[in-house]
Amino acid sequence: MIPPLLDELLRAPGPSGREDAVAAIVRREAEAFGAAVEGDVLGSTVARVAGTDGGGRLLALFAHVDQIGVSVTHVTDDGLLRVRPLATWSPRDAVGHRLRVLGRDGPVTAVARRVGEGDDPSWDDVRLDIGAATRDEALALVTPGDPALLVGEPAAVAGNRVLSAALDDRVGVYAALEALRRLAAEPPGWDVALVASTQEESGHGGAAAASGRLRPDAALVVDVTYEDHPLSSRDAWGEVALGGGPVLFRGPVVSPLVVERLAAVAAAAGLAHRVEAGKQTDSDADDVFVAAGGIATGLVSIPLRYMHTASEMAQLDDVAAATDVIEAFARGLEPDASFVR
Repeated sequence: MIPPLLDELLRAPGPSGREDAVAAIVRREAEAFGAAVEGDVLGSTVARVAGTDGGGRLLALFAHVDQIGVSVTHVTDDGLLRVRPLATWSPRDAVGHRLRVLGRDGPVTAVARRVGEGDDPSWDDVRLDIGAATRDEALALVTPGDPALLVGEPAAVAGNRVLSAALDDRVGVYAALEALRRLAAEPPGWDVALVASTQEESGHGGAAAASGRLRPDAALVVDVTYEDHPLSSRDAWGEVALGGGPVLFRGPVVSPLVVERLAAVAAAAGLAHRVEAGKQTDSDADDVFVAAGGIATGLVSIPLRYMHTASEMAQLDDVAAATDVIEAFARGLEPDASFVR
């Protein structure tokens, strides 16, 4: 069974730049368990829980609320919509699928079709068909600049797994929010803040802006990563599998001291985990690590199958284990803990 809060997060629309519906859920939940909540001009949410040490040292948890999508650029004479991607994803994973355009008067259902021929379509070959016969008929429903999202409602499947078009990164948001809920009930020594960041998929830096403002002493980015399977484009980065536990990243864009602590915490709790490696993470961690003069950053990822499609798949056991690791890391931070190398 999908936890009700995760189900709600997965159903909320949140294309890059239009994440308000997801942010509203995060803010509601955080306020309900007593966190101090604020937003910023990029739409990111910061929910902060005070620690018991009184020194104001801060651990920030980053999880992005936006999902992949496209933006309508203009409408053709025959009522079809031309689009450009708001994230890095393949047009092959859009063609033939339903999308939902967030129009000015409400959602408009569309199907993605391709024009032209060839084995490898580009976004120039993609049109959204909303059923309109003319340009004027289409413009009565949509406006250039309107975003559109893949339709992929959450569904529980075998193996305690879930399908959705928005698991990237709503499972990360859910895990971080649940960890913060536990920490609010029994505060750790350090302050802990959840940054529900915007525009990760479009690369425009909601996490970087929040990092510069908060200047945390340490940070954990909570995201998803590619499962190691034949359709993965990142299987060479490490042995990652659904059910194998959270994935810790090692490489030059994260703090080795944070990674060592994460691994020790997982081992002490008897939680299985995997490791992946590379020169960058393709996540908010790449921005957070170098923000505000440098922030000791770690990346905790949840394995994901069929990334950036209408049917992404994750295992709820991995989400629960990631939540446990985040909570244990926060509780283990000593008042004088240092990540200076």
